[in-house]
Amino acid sequence: MDIFFEFLNNLSDPDWIVSHGGLYLLLFIIFAETGIMIGFFLPGDPLLFIAGMIVSNMTLSPEAELPTLLSWILLISLSAVLGNFLGYWCGKAFGSRIMAMKDTWFFKRHYIVKAQEFYKKRGGSAIVLARFIPVVRTFAPIVAGIVKMDFKKFVIYNILGAVIWAGSLVTLGYLLGENPWVQRNLEFVILGIVLVATAPVILKAITGRSKVKTSVNDAR
Repeated sequence: MDIFFEFLNNLSDPDWIVSHGGLYLLLFIIFAETGIMIGFFLPGDPLLFIAGMIVSNMTLSPEAELPTLLSWILLISLSAVLGNFLGYWCGKAFGSRIMAMKDTWFFKRHYIVKAQEFYKKRGGSAIVLARFIPVVRTFAPIVAGIVKMDFKKFVIYNILGAVIWAGSLVTLGYLLGENPWVQRNLEFVILGIVLVATAPVILKAITGRSKVKTSVNDAR
């Protein structure tokens, strides 16, 4: 267990990442977080920011900087796309077994029914937004497969979400990567990125509950 927590801690160290696989390690982690259920604990958002920092601190000629940045974004996006495909196919393959399960404190079939209705109405935006939400981005493609979301629609928004997610955070890391303050306070910057990514969802959940309570009180 100590080794596991040490590994997670090292993922916030750009120098450690570079010396332990660099881009290949990043690609594997992004694929695992977005495609394998047990990968939900991996820190995708901070890693993308750190990937941009690594590129910004490379010794490159001026004409090679932009192509290198774009190639990293492309490869990371591809890894995220493939990860979501794996999650979708797993959800689709085992969806019937999951739906046949009896309700427990952990699993309720009506949650899947609600998810199916949600994906029919706004499945595309859900796939894109899920990219920016830790844990949710791991399970979103699996649920999409379980409810048999239209595959063509899933492909489009899977690619779109991956490009926006990787492109924005890697570019942000690249632009701020040489800033001394950012380098000294990387842990706080990473925490800020996670908070900014999750804040809209938390706010919506709070306001949604408030509206429900208001409607119930009005009904009384």
